[in-house]
Amino acid sequence: MRIFARSAFALLLSLIIPAGLIAADAASSSSFSVPVIYYKLPNGLRVALSPDHSAPTVAVAVYYRIGFRVEPRDRTGFAHLFEHMMFQGSQNLGKMELIKLVQQNGGILNGSTRFDFTNYYEVMPANKLETVLWAEGDRMRGLAITEENLKNQQGVVGNEVKVNVLNRPYGGFPWLDMPQYANTNWYNAHNFYGDLKDIEAATLPDVQGFFKTYYVPNNAVLSVVGDFDPADARKMIDKYFAAIPTGPTTKQPDLTEPKQEKEIKASKADPQAKRPALAIAYHMPERNTPEFYAMGLLDQILLEGDDSLLHQELVQKRGMTGDVSGGINLLGNMYDYNGPMLWIASLFHDSSVKDDDILAAVDSVVEPLRSKQIDQKTLDRALVKLRSDFYDQLGQFNGFGRADLLASFSLFDDNPQRINDVEAQFRKVTPELIQKTAEEYLRPTNRTVLAIEPGAANKSAASSGN
Repeated sequence: MRIFARSAFALLLSLIIPAGLIAADAASSSSFSVPVIYYKLPNGLRVALSPDHSAPTVAVAVYYRIGFRVEPRDRTGFAHLFEHMMFQGSQNLGKMELIKLVQQNGGILNGSTRFDFTNYYEVMPANKLETVLWAEGDRMRGLAITEENLKNQQGVVGNEVKVNVLNRPYGGFPWLDMPQYANTNWYNAHNFYGDLKDIEAATLPDVQGFFKTYYVPNNAVLSVVGDFDPADARKMIDKYFAAIPTGPTTKQPDLTEPKQEKEIKASKADPQAKRPALAIAYHMPERNTPEFYAMGLLDQILLEGDDSLLHQELVQKRGMTGDVSGGINLLGNMYDYNGPMLWIASLFHDSSVKDDDILAAVDSVVEPLRSKQIDQKTLDRALVKLRSDFYDQLGQFNGFGRADLLASFSLFDDNPQRINDVEAQFRKVTPELIQKTAEEYLRPTNRTVLAIEPGAANKSAASSGN
Protein backbone atom coordinates (compact mmCIF):
# COMPACT_ATOMS: atom_id res chain seq x y z
CA MET A 1 0.00 0.00 0.00
CA ARG A 2 2.93 2.30 0.63
CA ILE A 3 6.25 2.68 -1.12
CA PHE A 4 8.91 3.68 1.38
CA ALA A 5 12.58 4.53 1.36
CA ARG A 6 14.70 5.63 4.32
CA SER A 7 18.17 7.16 4.42
CA ALA A 8 20.83 7.33 7.09
CA PHE A 9 20.29 11.08 7.15
CA ALA A 10 16.65 10.65 8.11
CA LEU A 11 17.46 8.07 10.77
CA LEU A 12 20.01 10.39 12.33
CA LEU A 13 17.62 13.32 12.19
CA SER A 14 14.89 11.30 13.89
CA LEU A 15 17.28 10.61 16.75
CA ILE A 16 18.34 14.23 17.04
CA ILE A 17 14.83 15.68 16.96
CA PRO A 18 12.24 13.21 18.28
CA ALA A 19 8.68 14.07 17.30
CA GLY A 20 7.51 13.77 20.90
CA LEU A 21 10.04 16.41 21.99
CA ILE A 22 8.78 18.85 19.39
CA ALA A 23 5.23 18.18 20.51
CA ALA A 24 6.11 18.63 24.17
CA ASP A 25 7.79 21.96 23.50
CA ALA A 26 4.85 23.12 21.42
CA ALA A 27 2.35 22.01 24.04
CA SER A 28 4.15 23.96 26.78
CA SER A 29 2.82 27.22 25.37
CA SER A 30 -0.89 27.91 25.15
CA SER A 31 -0.18 30.55 22.51
CA PHE A 32 1.55 28.15 20.12
CA SER A 33 0.56 28.93 16.54
CA VAL A 34 1.55 27.39 13.24
CA PRO A 35 2.63 29.96 10.61
CA VAL A 36 0.55 29.48 7.47
CA ILE A 37 0.84 31.09 4.03
CA TYR A 38 -1.93 30.00 1.67
CA TYR A 39 -2.59 30.87 -1.94
CA LYS A 40 -3.67 29.34 -5.25
CA LEU A 41 -1.99 29.27 -8.62
CA PRO A 42 -4.04 30.29 -11.69
CA ASN A 43 -4.31 26.60 -12.67
CA GLY A 44 -6.09 25.87 -9.39
CA LEU A 45 -3.26 24.27 -7.41
CA ARG A 46 -3.63 25.06 -3.72
CA VAL A 47 -0.39 25.86 -1.92
CA ALA A 48 0.14 25.86 1.86
CA LEU A 49 3.51 26.97 3.21
CA SER A 50 4.64 26.79 6.83
CA PRO A 51 8.21 27.91 7.62
CA ASP A 52 9.89 26.21 10.59
CA HIS A 53 13.59 26.89 11.12
CA SER A 54 14.07 24.52 14.06
CA ALA A 55 15.82 21.93 11.85
CA PRO A 56 17.54 22.13 8.44
CA THR A 57 14.93 20.01 6.67
CA VAL A 58 11.85 20.45 4.50
CA ALA A 59 8.78 18.26 4.08
CA VAL A 60 7.03 18.46 0.71
CA ALA A 61 3.62 16.83 0.34
CA VAL A 62 1.34 16.64 -2.68
CA TYR A 63 -2.24 15.52 -1.99
CA TYR A 64 -4.66 14.62 -4.76
CA ARG A 65 -8.37 14.57 -3.98
CA ILE A 66 -8.90 11.00 -5.08
CA GLY A 67 -9.07 8.19 -2.56
CA PHE A 68 -10.68 4.83 -1.99
CA ARG A 69 -14.20 6.20 -1.93
CA VAL A 70 -14.22 7.77 -5.39
CA GLU A 71 -12.72 5.00 -7.50
CA PRO A 72 -14.84 3.51 -10.34
CA ARG A 73 -17.48 0.98 -9.32
CA ASP A 74 -16.05 -1.83 -11.44
CA ARG A 75 -12.45 -1.02 -10.59
CA THR A 76 -12.10 -1.60 -6.84
CA GLY A 77 -8.56 -0.97 -5.68
CA PHE A 78 -7.93 1.37 -8.61
CA ALA A 79 -6.89 4.34 -6.46
CA HIS A 80 -4.37 2.12 -4.72
CA LEU A 81 -3.11 0.70 -8.02
CA PHE A 82 -2.60 4.20 -9.35
CA GLU A 83 -0.58 5.17 -6.29
CA HIS A 84 1.91 2.52 -7.38
CA MET A 85 1.87 3.81 -10.96
CA MET A 86 3.06 7.21 -9.74
CA PHE A 87 6.47 5.71 -8.93
CA GLN A 88 6.99 4.24 -12.41
CA GLY A 89 8.55 7.31 -14.00
CA SER A 90 7.61 10.68 -15.48
CA GLN A 91 8.71 12.94 -18.33
CA ASN A 92 12.25 13.45 -17.07
CA LEU A 93 12.64 10.68 -14.51
CA GLY A 94 12.74 7.01 -15.43
CA LYS A 95 11.22 4.14 -13.52
CA MET A 96 12.09 4.32 -9.80
CA GLU A 97 14.47 7.23 -10.46
CA LEU A 98 12.49 9.52 -8.15
CA ILE A 99 13.26 7.17 -5.26
CA LYS A 100 16.96 7.14 -6.18
CA LEU A 101 17.00 10.93 -6.52
CA VAL A 102 15.54 11.43 -3.05
CA GLN A 103 17.75 8.83 -1.39
CA GLN A 104 20.94 10.08 -3.03
CA ASN A 105 20.16 13.56 -1.73
CA GLY A 106 19.76 12.34 1.84
CA GLY A 107 15.97 12.17 2.01
CA ILE A 108 13.02 9.86 2.45
CA LEU A 109 9.75 9.51 0.55
CA ASN A 110 6.46 7.71 0.76
CA GLY A 111 3.01 7.49 -0.75
CA SER A 112 -0.33 6.19 0.48
CA THR A 113 -3.96 5.87 -0.50
CA ARG A 114 -6.58 6.94 2.03
CA PHE A 115 -10.35 7.33 2.09
CA ASP A 116 -10.44 10.78 0.48
CA PHE A 117 -6.99 11.44 -0.97
CA THR A 118 -3.82 9.90 -2.29
CA ASN A 119 -0.64 11.54 -1.07
CA TYR A 120 3.04 11.62 -1.93
CA TYR A 121 5.69 13.22 0.24
CA GLU A 122 9.39 13.68 0.72
CA VAL A 123 11.46 14.85 3.69
CA MET A 124 14.74 16.33 2.50
CA PRO A 125 17.68 18.45 3.63
CA ALA A 126 16.54 22.06 3.32
CA ASN A 127 18.96 22.88 0.49
CA LYS A 128 17.27 20.26 -1.71
CA LEU A 129 13.83 21.88 -1.72
CA GLU A 130 14.06 22.88 -5.38
CA THR A 131 15.11 19.36 -6.37
CA VAL A 132 12.03 17.75 -4.90
CA LEU A 133 9.67 20.47 -6.17
CA TRP A 134 11.01 19.87 -9.66
CA ALA A 135 10.47 16.12 -9.30
CA GLU A 136 6.89 16.45 -8.01
CA GLY A 137 6.04 18.96 -10.72
CA ASP A 138 7.49 16.61 -13.32
CA ARG A 139 5.18 13.72 -12.45
CA MET A 140 2.15 15.96 -12.06
CA ARG A 141 2.85 17.28 -15.55
CA GLY A 142 3.12 13.87 -17.14
CA LEU A 143 3.33 10.29 -15.90
CA ALA A 144 4.97 7.40 -17.78
CA ILE A 145 1.85 5.37 -18.40
CA THR A 146 2.80 2.27 -20.39
CA GLU A 147 1.35 -1.20 -20.79
CA GLU A 148 4.51 -2.67 -19.30
CA ASN A 149 4.31 -0.48 -16.18
CA LEU A 150 0.62 -1.24 -15.75
CA LYS A 151 1.04 -5.01 -15.99
CA ASN A 152 3.99 -4.89 -13.63
CA GLN A 153 2.10 -2.93 -10.97
CA GLN A 154 -1.04 -5.01 -11.33
CA GLY A 155 1.11 -7.94 -10.31
CA VAL A 156 2.67 -6.02 -7.43
CA VAL A 157 -0.67 -4.82 -6.07
CA GLY A 158 -2.27 -8.24 -6.54
CA ASN A 159 0.53 -9.81 -4.51
CA GLU A 160 0.18 -7.09 -1.90
CA VAL A 161 -3.52 -7.91 -1.50
CA LYS A 162 -2.69 -11.58 -1.12
CA VAL A 163 0.08 -10.96 1.41
CA ASN A 164 -1.63 -8.26 3.48
CA VAL A 165 -5.23 -9.49 3.39
CA LEU A 166 -6.08 -12.81 1.78
CA ASN A 167 -3.25 -14.94 3.14
CA ARG A 168 -2.75 -13.29 6.53
CA PRO A 169 -4.56 -14.07 9.77
CA TYR A 170 -7.00 -11.24 10.55
CA GLY A 171 -6.07 -9.64 7.21
CA GLY A 172 -8.11 -6.47 6.80
CA PHE A 173 -9.49 -6.62 10.35
CA PRO A 174 -10.97 -4.23 11.23
CA TRP A 175 -9.77 -1.37 8.99
CA LEU A 176 -10.86 -2.98 5.70
CA ASP A 177 -13.65 -5.24 6.93
CA MET A 178 -15.71 -2.97 9.13
CA PRO A 179 -16.67 -0.28 6.57
CA GLN A 180 -18.11 -3.02 4.36
CA TYR A 181 -20.45 -4.17 7.13
CA ALA A 182 -21.31 -0.84 8.76
CA ASN A 183 -21.94 1.28 5.64
CA THR A 184 -24.62 0.99 2.98
CA ASN A 185 -23.46 3.51 0.36
CA TRP A 186 -21.23 1.63 -2.12
CA TYR A 187 -18.60 4.36 -2.12
CA ASN A 188 -18.08 3.86 1.61
CA ALA A 189 -18.78 0.13 1.74
CA HIS A 190 -16.83 -1.54 -1.06
CA ASN A 191 -13.56 -3.46 -0.79
CA PHE A 192 -11.30 -0.48 -1.35
CA TYR A 193 -8.09 -2.50 -1.17
CA GLY A 194 -9.32 -4.17 -4.35
CA ASP A 195 -10.81 -7.39 -5.62
CA LEU A 196 -8.21 -9.26 -7.64
CA LYS A 197 -10.49 -9.54 -10.67
CA ASP A 198 -10.99 -5.75 -10.73
CA ILE A 199 -7.28 -5.03 -10.35
CA GLU A 200 -6.46 -7.41 -13.18
CA ALA A 201 -9.20 -5.92 -15.40
CA ALA A 202 -7.71 -2.40 -15.40
CA THR A 203 -6.69 -1.25 -18.88
CA LEU A 204 -4.25 1.33 -20.19
CA PRO A 205 -7.10 3.72 -21.21
CA ASP A 206 -8.48 3.36 -17.64
CA VAL A 207 -5.17 4.50 -16.19
CA GLN A 208 -4.71 7.32 -18.71
CA GLY A 209 -8.21 8.63 -18.08
CA PHE A 210 -7.75 8.41 -14.32
CA PHE A 211 -4.58 10.47 -14.48
CA LYS A 212 -6.11 13.16 -16.70
CA THR A 213 -9.19 13.38 -14.46
CA TYR A 214 -7.78 13.34 -10.94
CA TYR A 215 -4.04 14.04 -11.09
CA VAL A 216 -4.43 17.65 -12.15
CA PRO A 217 -3.43 20.83 -10.30
CA ASN A 218 -7.00 21.97 -9.64
CA ASN A 219 -7.60 18.67 -7.81
CA ALA A 220 -4.46 18.90 -5.69
CA VAL A 221 -2.70 20.74 -2.90
CA LEU A 222 1.04 21.27 -2.38
CA SER A 223 2.14 21.61 1.23
CA VAL A 224 5.67 22.64 2.22
CA VAL A 225 6.89 22.69 5.83
CA GLY A 226 10.36 23.38 7.16
CA ASP A 227 13.48 25.49 6.85
CA PHE A 228 12.88 27.67 3.79
CA ASP A 229 12.29 31.24 2.78
CA PRO A 230 8.64 31.68 1.66
CA ALA A 231 9.53 34.11 -1.12
CA ASP A 232 12.09 31.70 -2.56
CA ALA A 233 9.68 28.78 -2.25
CA ARG A 234 6.95 30.68 -4.10
CA LYS A 235 9.31 31.36 -6.99
CA MET A 236 10.24 27.68 -7.22
CA ILE A 237 6.61 26.57 -7.04
CA ASP A 238 5.63 29.00 -9.76
CA LYS A 239 8.53 27.77 -11.90
CA TYR A 240 7.65 24.07 -11.68
CA PHE A 241 3.87 24.02 -11.24
CA ALA A 242 2.28 27.15 -12.69
CA ALA A 243 2.46 26.02 -16.34
CA ILE A 244 0.81 22.65 -15.71
CA PRO A 245 -2.59 22.77 -17.45
CA THR A 246 -5.80 22.82 -15.48
CA GLY A 247 -7.81 19.61 -15.73
CA PRO A 248 -11.54 19.00 -15.85
CA THR A 249 -13.68 19.86 -12.84
CA THR A 250 -14.63 16.58 -11.20
CA LYS A 251 -17.98 16.11 -9.53
CA GLN A 252 -17.75 14.34 -6.22
CA PRO A 253 -20.22 11.47 -5.75
CA ASP A 254 -22.83 11.49 -3.01
CA LEU A 255 -21.10 9.91 -0.02
CA THR A 256 -23.88 10.32 2.53
CA GLU A 257 -24.88 7.40 4.71
CA PRO A 258 -28.46 6.92 5.93
CA LYS A 259 -28.97 7.09 9.67
CA GLN A 260 -28.49 3.67 11.22
CA GLU A 261 -31.56 2.70 13.24
CA LYS A 262 -30.82 -0.93 14.07
CA GLU A 263 -27.80 -2.70 15.48
CA ILE A 264 -25.92 -4.84 12.95
CA LYS A 265 -24.20 -8.04 14.04
CA ALA A 266 -22.01 -9.92 11.59
CA SER A 267 -19.34 -12.60 11.66
CA LYS A 268 -16.51 -13.45 9.33
CA ALA A 269 -14.77 -16.80 9.07
CA ASP A 270 -10.97 -16.67 9.18
CA PRO A 271 -9.44 -20.14 8.75
CA GLN A 272 -5.96 -18.78 9.57
CA ALA A 273 -6.90 -17.02 12.81
CA LYS A 274 -6.04 -18.72 16.10
CA ARG A 275 -8.24 -16.68 18.43
CA PRO A 276 -11.58 -14.90 18.11
CA ALA A 277 -11.62 -11.15 17.57
CA LEU A 278 -14.33 -8.54 17.93
CA ALA A 279 -14.74 -5.05 16.49
CA ILE A 280 -17.39 -2.51 17.42
CA ALA A 281 -18.13 0.54 15.26
CA TYR A 282 -20.36 3.58 15.67
CA HIS A 283 -21.10 6.09 12.92
CA MET A 284 -19.39 9.42 13.60
CA PRO A 285 -21.01 12.87 13.71
CA GLU A 286 -20.48 15.01 10.64
CA ARG A 287 -17.00 16.47 10.42
CA ASN A 288 -16.40 19.93 11.95
CA THR A 289 -19.67 19.99 13.89
CA PRO A 290 -19.69 20.54 17.69
CA GLU A 291 -20.57 16.86 18.08
CA PHE A 292 -17.56 15.90 15.97
CA TYR A 293 -15.25 17.57 18.49
CA ALA A 294 -17.18 16.03 21.37
CA MET A 295 -16.67 12.61 19.79
CA GLY A 296 -12.94 13.28 19.66
CA LEU A 297 -12.98 13.75 23.42
CA LEU A 298 -15.19 10.69 23.93
CA ASP A 299 -12.54 8.74 22.02
CA GLN A 300 -9.97 9.88 24.57
CA ILE A 301 -12.24 9.02 27.48
CA LEU A 302 -13.26 5.59 26.21
CA LEU A 303 -10.36 4.22 24.21
CA GLU A 304 -7.07 6.10 24.22
CA GLY A 305 -4.47 5.14 26.80
CA ASP A 306 -4.33 2.77 29.77
CA ASP A 307 -6.54 5.13 31.78
CA SER A 308 -9.38 4.88 29.23
CA LEU A 309 -12.68 3.41 30.39
CA LEU A 310 -12.64 0.47 27.98
CA HIS A 311 -9.08 -0.48 28.88
CA GLN A 312 -9.87 -0.29 32.58
CA GLU A 313 -13.06 -2.33 32.23
CA LEU A 314 -12.07 -4.98 29.67
CA VAL A 315 -8.36 -5.37 30.44
CA GLN A 316 -7.73 -4.34 34.03
CA LYS A 317 -11.00 -5.26 35.73
CA ARG A 318 -12.42 -8.20 33.77
CA GLY A 319 -9.33 -9.60 32.02
CA MET A 320 -11.29 -10.24 28.83
CA THR A 321 -8.43 -9.15 26.57
CA GLY A 322 -4.88 -7.87 26.74
CA ASP A 323 -5.58 -4.73 24.76
CA VAL A 324 -8.34 -2.62 23.23
CA SER A 325 -7.36 -0.48 20.24
CA GLY A 326 -8.96 1.68 17.57
CA GLY A 327 -10.12 5.26 17.21
CA ILE A 328 -11.45 7.66 14.61
CA ASN A 329 -10.26 6.94 11.05
CA LEU A 330 -7.97 3.93 11.31
CA LEU A 331 -6.24 4.96 8.06
CA GLY A 332 -5.12 8.34 9.36
CA ASN A 333 -6.39 10.65 12.07
CA MET A 334 -9.63 12.42 12.91
CA TYR A 335 -8.68 15.44 10.81
CA ASP A 336 -7.53 14.03 7.46
CA TYR A 337 -10.71 12.66 5.94
CA ASN A 338 -13.81 14.17 4.38
CA GLY A 339 -16.91 12.02 4.47
CA PRO A 340 -18.75 9.50 6.64
CA MET A 341 -16.51 7.90 9.24
CA LEU A 342 -16.63 5.24 11.92
CA TRP A 343 -15.34 5.21 15.47
CA ILE A 344 -14.00 1.69 15.92
CA ALA A 345 -12.81 -0.32 18.92
CA SER A 346 -11.35 -3.80 18.42
CA LEU A 347 -9.82 -6.56 20.49
CA PHE A 348 -8.66 -10.18 20.43
CA HIS A 349 -9.87 -12.61 23.08
CA ASP A 350 -9.87 -16.25 24.16
CA SER A 351 -12.64 -18.54 22.96
CA SER A 352 -13.84 -18.88 26.56
CA VAL A 353 -14.85 -15.21 26.50
CA LYS A 354 -18.22 -14.72 24.84
CA ASP A 355 -19.01 -11.86 22.50
CA ASP A 356 -22.21 -11.01 24.38
CA ASP A 357 -20.25 -10.69 27.63
CA ILE A 358 -17.80 -8.31 25.94
CA LEU A 359 -20.66 -6.20 24.59
CA ALA A 360 -22.24 -6.11 28.04
CA ALA A 361 -18.94 -4.90 29.48
CA VAL A 362 -18.70 -2.24 26.76
CA ASP A 363 -22.23 -1.08 27.51
CA SER A 364 -21.41 -0.89 31.21
CA VAL A 365 -19.04 2.01 30.51
CA VAL A 366 -20.78 3.53 27.49
CA GLU A 367 -24.30 3.76 28.86
CA PRO A 368 -23.38 5.97 31.86
CA LEU A 369 -21.94 8.49 29.41
CA ARG A 370 -25.31 8.53 27.63
CA SER A 371 -27.41 8.87 30.77
CA LYS A 372 -25.55 11.48 32.81
CA GLN A 373 -22.98 14.23 32.42
CA ILE A 374 -19.32 13.63 33.10
CA ASP A 375 -17.61 15.82 35.68
CA GLN A 376 -15.36 18.68 34.65
CA LYS A 377 -12.28 16.84 35.90
CA THR A 378 -12.90 13.99 33.43
CA LEU A 379 -13.42 16.46 30.60
CA ASP A 380 -10.26 18.37 31.49
CA ARG A 381 -8.22 15.16 31.51
CA ALA A 382 -9.58 14.24 28.09
CA LEU A 383 -8.61 17.70 26.81
CA VAL A 384 -5.06 17.29 28.09
CA LYS A 385 -4.75 13.89 26.39
CA LEU A 386 -6.20 15.16 23.14
CA ARG A 387 -3.97 18.23 23.14
CA SER A 388 -0.92 16.02 23.64
CA ASP A 389 -2.02 13.76 20.79
CA PHE A 390 -2.64 16.74 18.50
CA TYR A 391 0.83 18.18 19.08
CA ASP A 392 2.36 14.74 18.62
CA GLN A 393 0.75 14.70 15.20
CA LEU A 394 2.02 18.19 14.41
CA GLY A 395 5.58 17.18 15.24
CA GLN A 396 5.43 13.80 13.54
CA PHE A 397 8.13 12.68 11.15
CA ASN A 398 10.21 15.83 10.73
CA GLY A 399 7.45 18.07 9.42
CA PHE A 400 5.23 15.57 7.65
CA GLY A 401 2.61 15.63 10.42
CA ARG A 402 2.16 19.36 10.00
CA ALA A 403 2.19 19.06 6.21
CA ASP A 404 -0.53 16.40 6.41
CA LEU A 405 -2.89 18.59 8.41
CA LEU A 406 -2.22 21.66 6.28
CA ALA A 407 -2.84 19.68 3.10
CA SER A 408 -6.03 18.11 4.48
CA PHE A 409 -7.50 21.40 5.68
CA SER A 410 -6.58 22.99 2.34
CA LEU A 411 -8.05 20.17 0.27
CA PHE A 412 -11.28 19.70 2.20
CA ASP A 413 -11.95 23.10 3.78
CA ASP A 414 -9.99 25.51 1.58
CA ASN A 415 -8.62 26.81 4.87
CA PRO A 416 -5.29 25.51 6.24
CA GLN A 417 -5.57 28.09 9.04
CA ARG A 418 -7.92 25.60 10.67
CA ILE A 419 -4.76 24.03 12.07
CA ASN A 420 -4.65 26.93 14.56
CA ASP A 421 -8.32 26.60 15.50
CA VAL A 422 -8.48 22.92 16.41
CA GLU A 423 -7.67 23.39 20.09
CA ALA A 424 -10.21 26.18 20.49
CA GLN A 425 -12.97 24.01 19.04
CA PHE A 426 -12.29 21.23 21.53
CA ARG A 427 -12.27 23.71 24.39
CA LYS A 428 -15.84 24.70 23.51
CA VAL A 429 -17.05 21.19 24.34
CA THR A 430 -19.05 21.00 27.57
CA PRO A 431 -20.17 18.07 29.73
CA GLU A 432 -23.67 18.70 28.36
CA LEU A 433 -22.46 18.31 24.78
CA ILE A 434 -20.51 15.17 25.68
CA GLN A 435 -23.68 13.56 27.03
CA LYS A 436 -25.79 14.72 24.09
CA THR A 437 -23.26 13.32 21.62
CA ALA A 438 -22.93 10.00 23.46
CA GLU A 439 -26.70 9.68 23.69
CA GLU A 440 -27.13 10.03 19.93
CA TYR A 441 -23.99 8.46 18.47
CA LEU A 442 -23.09 5.77 21.01
CA ARG A 443 -26.56 4.21 21.02
CA PRO A 444 -26.67 0.45 20.34
CA THR A 445 -28.85 1.07 17.27
CA ASN A 446 -25.98 3.07 15.73
CA ARG A 447 -23.59 0.17 16.29
CA THR A 448 -22.13 -2.54 14.08
CA VAL A 449 -20.48 -5.55 15.70
CA LEU A 450 -18.13 -7.76 13.69
CA ALA A 451 -16.84 -11.04 15.09
CA ILE A 452 -13.95 -12.99 13.62
CA GLU A 453 -14.47 -16.75 13.88
CA PRO A 454 -11.10 -18.54 13.88
CA GLY A 455 -10.90 -21.64 11.71
CA ALA A 456 -14.62 -21.38 10.98
CA ALA A 457 -14.27 -21.96 7.24
CA ASN A 458 -12.35 -25.19 7.78
CA LYS A 459 -14.84 -26.41 10.37
CA SER A 460 -17.77 -25.66 8.10
CA ALA A 461 -16.08 -27.45 5.17
CA ALA A 462 -15.38 -30.49 7.38
CA SER A 463 -18.95 -30.66 8.64
CA SER A 464 -20.32 -30.55 5.09
CA GLY A 465 -18.09 -33.38 4.01
CA ASN A 466 -16.02 -31.23 1.54
